[in-house]
Amino acid sequence: MSRCSLRARLAQSLSRQVRASHTGRVPAIRSDSSALQPFSEIPGQWKNSVANLYMFWKIDGLKNIHRIMLHNFNMYGPIYREKVGYYESVNIIKPEDTAVLFKAKGHCPKRLRVEAWTSYRDYRNRKYGILLKDGEDWKSNRIVLNKEVISPKVGQDFVARVYKKIERTGQNEWTTDLSHELFKYALHVLYGERLGLLLDYIDPDAQHFIDCITLMFKTISPMLYLLLALLRHTGARIWKDHVEAWDGIFNQADRCIQSIYRQLRKNLDAGEKYPGVLASLLMLDKLSIEDIKASITELMAGGTSITLLWTLYELARHADLQEEIRAEISAARIASKGDVVQMLKMVPLLKGALKETLRLHTVAVSLQRYITEDIVLQNYHIPAGVTKCYRDHRIFSHPEQYRPWVRSQSHYFKSLSFCFCPRQCLGRRIAKTEMQLFLIHMLEKFRFEKQRQVEVRSTFELILLPEKPIMLTIKPLSASR
Repeated sequence: MSRCSLRARLAQSLSRQVRASHTGRVPAIRSDSSALQPFSEIPGQWKNSVANLYMFWKIDGLKNIHRIMLHNFNMYGPIYREKVGYYESVNIIKPEDTAVLFKAKGHCPKRLRVEAWTSYRDYRNRKYGILLKDGEDWKSNRIVLNKEVISPKVGQDFVARVYKKIERTGQNEWTTDLSHELFKYALHVLYGERLGLLLDYIDPDAQHFIDCITLMFKTISPMLYLLLALLRHTGARIWKDHVEAWDGIFNQADRCIQSIYRQLRKNLDAGEKYPGVLASLLMLDKLSIEDIKASITELMAGGTSITLLWTLYELARHADLQEEIRAEISAARIASKGDVVQMLKMVPLLKGALKETLRLHTVAVSLQRYITEDIVLQNYHIPAGVTKCYRDHRIFSHPEQYRPWVRSQSHYFKSLSFCFCPRQCLGRRIAKTEMQLFLIHMLEKFRFEKQRQVEVRSTFELILLPEKPIMLTIKPLSASR
């Protein structure tokens, strides 16, 4: 059977499953019995990991992990077990099971590591960052990093750049794919103005840094299910590219740190500039330089730029909602008298839009946790080890629609965009504030439109990304009214 026909069969099957889930039809599920079922009875594909890995590659599973998971849940029910290559997990989807899972996570929750990242750090003898640490070492670093905040100025920098882009078109509007600009903006938040990422001319070193990050993400997905020791031993090209990418990322972090210290020695007043999360952590002086460097490089996987892009995409598709949020922002600015902290407390619809984006266009395919004790899920005994939870569209009314104004009811373990528990997303506070401020600044100045109502799907590259460019037209409000 050809590779194309296999992909076509999967696509047809997944399409039928998605339609069934949206209409509320639930597949047949093993009925609970009074007797507890053993771990070996959990349905799924886990008995032949090599064959599963082969089929996974044949159907282009690396780009479609999220669709394959949905397909498996519709086939096996609310719990299934899988083993692909060396990677084994139990997958759950129901909120009540997720609640049980997070109660069994222990005091220092442990999640699945990105083996390519840990292998590089071991290979180069570098420290693990906060995303890769475990135990008390993780806990002590986490306490410090939880206190990091963000400057209100960051969104204003991007607004100024958009105005310049519009002016240069000579048409009082700018039609573009914002993904690259938003990615540079997210790096600007982490590293500050020293990289010059929001300038028209990007320094060659900064461009090399961006290229290294792109290469790092590109090389991760193919290595997720393979033995890294074998790739290292054989000198595989993909492993060499991954090492080269991380070397470039750490070298840039070194240069940024040196630049910050030079500035501090000169006692320059940086009050008019956004210093970045990196500089803030260095000046806080609570972590070693190596710990800071390790964590700041891992924070790049947060996905805030992708969430902002999806939010602007949805607001462009829903013009009335965009106007409602804009009116809410205007009222909040007047009532708060420009106090940003107070203003952020007065924009529930804006916050609801971000939550809805993260529900409909989640960044992570799933959340992984190693449980520290045996538990029972769906009447199956689950030994201590890894469990992975996925979101279920069917627990929401009209799950495929973007409706932030009607999702105010309790979402108890239904949508865990930033996870839940002490090991929730490290950048949660930074990311939420950053995105809210960004949208406030942008919606106060610009209107976003989408000329063609073409649906954009997701593809997997460690995080979920748009499958094709999202083209938006940006117009200054003074010109669009």
